[in-house]
Amino acid sequence: MTDEFQDGNVLAGPLTELFAVDVTAATGRCVSCGDTRRVADLRVYGHNLGWVARCPSCEHVMLRLVRSPDAAWLDLQGTLSLRVPLPPQA
Repeated sequence: MTDEFQDGNVLAGPLTELFAVDVTAATGRCVSCGDTRRVADLRVYGHNLGWVARCPSCEHVMLRLVRSPDAAWLDLQGTLSLRVPLPPQA
């Protein structure tokens, strides 16, 4: 693994394919250390084979995303909870 990473904003495009809201604005709680951060604040590695997002506090893997031409796999096993802000209902 390399020490070079991007912030979680790099996941905005790939996650838009799966969700109707901006998931980078969501807050996730790390299952390892309990720290709560926006998805945009996670440290994201990779791109060609997929993305791995790590907690900036303890480096635990919180999110994995792999995309093929006809499917996507999203693993949130390292995320205890994900709070997604929604627009107010009319």
